[in-house]
Amino acid sequence: MQNILEAIFFGFSGILNYKTMKLALAIGAVVTIIWSVIGYFVWDDLVSFAAYFIDLVPFSMLRANGAWILSSFLWFSLVLVTFALVLAFFGNMILERVSKEKYSSFSLLVVFVSAAFWSLIWFFKGSYIHVQFLKLLNWLPFETVEASLSYLMGLYFIYSAIIVTMLLVTSFFSQTLLEDIRDKNFPYEPLLEEDEVKVSENRLLDILIYAIISIIAFPLLFIPILNFVLQLGLWIWLIKDTFVNDSAALVIPKEKRAKLSEYKGGFLTISVVTSLFNFLPVFNIFGPFFGEIAMFYYLKGIQKEL
Repeated sequence: MQNILEAIFFGFSGILNYKTMKLALAIGAVVTIIWSVIGYFVWDDLVSFAAYFIDLVPFSMLRANGAWILSSFLWFSLVLVTFALVLAFFGNMILERVSKEKYSSFSLLVVFVSAAFWSLIWFFKGSYIHVQFLKLLNWLPFETVEASLSYLMGLYFIYSAIIVTMLLVTSFFSQTLLEDIRDKNFPYEPLLEEDEVKVSENRLLDILIYAIISIIAFPLLFIPILNFVLQLGLWIWLIKDTFVNDSAALVIPKEKRAKLSEYKGGFLTISVVTSLFNFLPVFNIFGPFFGEIAMFYYLKGIQKEL
């Protein structure tokens, strides 16, 4: 358990490093812009795809899930707006008093505090907000409800694509990232250089499996609670399988990797924490970097036990 906690804390300290934050923001900006452009050209197809499945869902289920989706979207939007307002009004003042390195950490702190604040509001008033959205969906014509939810599902597709692409890009550049971590924290311990082709194949296979399961299970996203469990489960599996393979190829010799199954609880815990980043705007960009760094540190910690 100590190794797991140390890896998680090390992961957080790793993403607060100014160099890592710059890299994450740069990659995140490029990936977001690319998927925004793609989304612009295929938007009608995404909405039509979502509308097709919405037509198959009973209105009672659609209403309940729609209220949950709208409530979640409102929370997400309020976190973003609060973050933007704080930086707009106080960003320059803070920047004058702290270094650029600390300002980057301050920005993440603002996101976290904003999310915590609105989560507290939802904890006490979430049922009331949900009921109000239910009333709204009862009052609106079905065509309007269908169009609104199809629009939100289109945004969900783009957001999911950004998350998966960030994970894939981080994985492909993991060796460079982890070599830098090694140089600073384990300077006298060389990394293994084997199985790069096999690791790349595993990455692409994981993404393919994730995409196929997501498409097949898409109708389940309209079932409240089950949709949350399904999405979280897919993220956890993808993160665990990808990042364990990345780090193991650099740290654990082939003949010892069979014993890694004894530590699946640690891998699962780190993957769960990493997946939670995806529920926070802006934080989702740093999730793959946290997961990669934390998994690497955890494997270094258990290396001598294998």
